[in-house]
Amino acid sequence: MTDARLRRGRGSLAVSFFVQGVTFALLVTRIPAIQDRYGISDGLLPAFLAAVPILAGVASVVTEKVVARVGPAVVLRWAQPFVLLALLAVGMGDALWQAALALGLFGLAVGALDASMNMLGVSLQRAYGRSIMLGFHASYSFGGIAGASLAWVGAHWHLSLFVSYLPVVAVLLPVAFLGSRWYVAGGAGPVAEEAGENKGSGVAFKLLLPLCLVMSFAYIGDSTVSNWSAKYLQDVLGSSEELATVPYNAYMVTTLLGRAVGDFGVRRFGAGTVVRVGAVLAALGFACVAVAPGAWAGIAGFTVLGLGLSVIVPQTFAAAGRLFPGASDAAVARLNVFNYVGFLVGSPLVGALGDAWSYRGAMLVPMVLVLVTVVYATSFGSREARYGGGHERPRTVDVG
Repeated sequence: MTDARLRRGRGSLAVSFFVQGVTFALLVTRIPAIQDRYGISDGLLPAFLAAVPILAGVASVVTEKVVARVGPAVVLRWAQPFVLLALLAVGMGDALWQAALALGLFGLAVGALDASMNMLGVSLQRAYGRSIMLGFHASYSFGGIAGASLAWVGAHWHLSLFVSYLPVVAVLLPVAFLGSRWYVAGGAGPVAEEAGENKGSGVAFKLLLPLCLVMSFAYIGDSTVSNWSAKYLQDVLGSSEELATVPYNAYMVTTLLGRAVGDFGVRRFGAGTVVRVGAVLAALGFACVAVAPGAWAGIAGFTVLGLGLSVIVPQTFAAAGRLFPGASDAAVARLNVFNYVGFLVGSPLVGALGDAWSYRGAMLVPMVLVLVTVVYATSFGSREARYGGGHERPRTVDVG
């Protein structure tokens, strides 16, 4: 019975990650359409876009307090429908204040959703006794590809935002709410070899800091690809407008592939080794982009980037859970804030360096930052065997 409940919980959480991937992609890939609909000026647009991760970070901190009372499953059960409805609201209005309100609500809901979703993933991985976290994030990547494809359909047929969003929300809303019935949170589970000072219920920020830095560096790299890959290919490498859309799609596909097989690598070689290899691959991808002589070489660099960055974020959340087994929810909530820090810093940083120096040179900065992750790889543990080598049976589960 316990094993069956864990399997249902794992499946329902994977669906939640998928739904969030679709939802977020539908928002970020239609930003030009949102700007046009509400008449948001180029000068004002960065403020609107920055408000989403800032509010998400605030919500992530608040979620830490809320889950202590009701559990992450309850937060996720209500946050996900709220995110979907906020997305629909973005496509409904026509006044600037309505855009601000809808995007603000979206940001708050996303912060609660991201934190609670990863809390459940970390606790389920602990209950399973082996790496499964990358599989959840693979579902998110798959959802992102699906969402970007749906956004392309809407743009291609010149559909309004509301018409584009409504059928997607109508399908995903009941799916997410129905799936939430089977959310479970793993119990104490097998955790071995923890340092004595980490067995308590507190979260020492000094110990969490290396993982916070890794999370920020990974999202600086990710935001560089999502915000600058098309412009870089077109303006620096001289590609056509059509070809400039390829790098992000290639990046998303290799992110999905890396996460789909990443758990096997963690079980075989350990989280620390997988993160080191991922960081080196990501740095190599940035280096290839920086020195690329033409568009196809640049696309190859962005492709390698996706494979490298794909494993870092899921394993960072998992490492926080291992580091603070008695307070994994709090650790994940605080770590999640640095997701948004990296997202906020990455795009303006590359843009400022590109304008002041060169965009080729700007690509070297996220390369160096992601390479620093190798130094902090010891924070991820030497082997996933600390969970019992993947041979422990799931123990207890608690419904959130």
